[in-house]
Amino acid sequence: MNISDPIMLVLSIILCLVVALFFFYGWKRNAYHNLPPGPRPLPIIGNLHILDGKKPYQTLHQLSEKYGPVYTIHLGEKKVVVICGYDAVKDALVNHADEFSGRPKEPVIAKGLGIFFSNGEQWRLTRRFTLSTLRDFGMGKEAIENKISEESRLLVERFRSYKGESFDNTMILNAATANIITSFLLSHRFDYEDPTLLRLLKILQENIRLLGGSKAMLYYAYPTMMRWCSDIEQTTTRNFAEMHAFVRETFTNQKKELDANDQRNLIDAFLVKQQEENPNLYFTNDNLTALVSDLFAAGMETTSTTLRWGLLLLMKYPEIQRKVQSEIEKVIGSAEPQATHRKEMPYTDAVIHEIQRFGNIVPGNLPHATTQDVNFRGYVLPKDTQVIPLLTSVLYDKDHFVKADEFYPEHFLDSRGNFVRKEAFMPFSAGKRSCVGENLAKMELFLFFTRLLQNFTFKASPGATLDLNPVVGLTIGPLPHKICAVPRET
Repeated sequence: MNISDPIMLVLSIILCLVVALFFFYGWKRNAYHNLPPGPRPLPIIGNLHILDGKKPYQTLHQLSEKYGPVYTIHLGEKKVVVICGYDAVKDALVNHADEFSGRPKEPVIAKGLGIFFSNGEQWRLTRRFTLSTLRDFGMGKEAIENKISEESRLLVERFRSYKGESFDNTMILNAATANIITSFLLSHRFDYEDPTLLRLLKILQENIRLLGGSKAMLYYAYPTMMRWCSDIEQTTTRNFAEMHAFVRETFTNQKKELDANDQRNLIDAFLVKQQEENPNLYFTNDNLTALVSDLFAAGMETTSTTLRWGLLLLMKYPEIQRKVQSEIEKVIGSAEPQATHRKEMPYTDAVIHEIQRFGNIVPGNLPHATTQDVNFRGYVLPKDTQVIPLLTSVLYDKDHFVKADEFYPEHFLDSRGNFVRKEAFMPFSAGKRSCVGENLAKMELFLFFTRLLQNFTFKASPGATLDLNPVVGLTIGPLPHKICAVPRET
């Protein structure tokens, strides 16, 4: 038997495969041939070796000093365009709002539902519904201000119960801010010790930590491989399932008492919309589950984390705390803080803005993707290019904040002490993917913050060192610490 024929056949097959792969990858590279330059990638790992695993956003910011405000980085084989600095980020998210309004398909989080990780018509209809419904149920109005004021009063009572002794404020502030968003979603308030609430908060915190850590970076780069050697997908999927089960049980029970003429909350409004529309398209039970889960997580996490940063920073800088308390005494006295007081309190307003800027809660922003081929600043970004509009590079942009690396409330004050708005103040992102709860968060921060500073002076635990390094996850918060809330005479 002549073995040359089978050998030639195998060699021919291999040659055909090589040629096919060459054309496939050559075409794929050609599609990305005009991406902006960036650090040279290594085979397989790309640029993962140069990223700080604990603070990748800092590395991304530093790389812009060498490669400019728009550059490409390789996370494994995945090409990602990073946009840095206020001018470039605004150009992308505002001036090219439609083109940069997509979301990439992340291997764990994105299921194409809800408001944060959906795309196309699913996202547009869900976002429009969410904004109008939140407004209908009082976002930015007196009704929700009353709820926040009542919750802040209960929060003060809880802080007062520690009688000046040290305690960890994380879960308490999580619960207080969660109660505001649940008033929109469920028309329900949880006690701070409610086991259901505590369990939901715990699994959310775990997911936030896992999905923003160094393992998650590897998971996004190599989802197939990491699925076998990491517990990220198993743990987060289990946590999402538990959260979703709670949401489904809630709206299933609400559906039994649904009255289209007496809608109580966002879930009711969605269920009514579901009856009006084809439920098999966009207003499905699965989308309602994802939407409520998204809003619960976002409504609790960012506001709570900002408040924790605020109290820590005022403990670190007691002279700033005294100035805030002095302004509270002058403008509010012992009365109940109201949203209208903010206009008369420029220093307090500046401090809250600086807490948001310096705290840098979502440094990498949520990832974006191009919805079409886009010519951006001389480069061609093909459709579905993943983009990171780096918020930390905006909030720490030294062209707009003279002491960007310091906690400096004067960033938002003029020489006469009047409050000054800064165009580079972008903690809620910008454009069509900006935070739907921005107005609610602003009201919460002011009312919670002033009520707490009106009633307490915050100090570190005896002998404790105040560390401003963050814990990194999908959001970044302070390291675990305890506070002492010393009652003040009001």
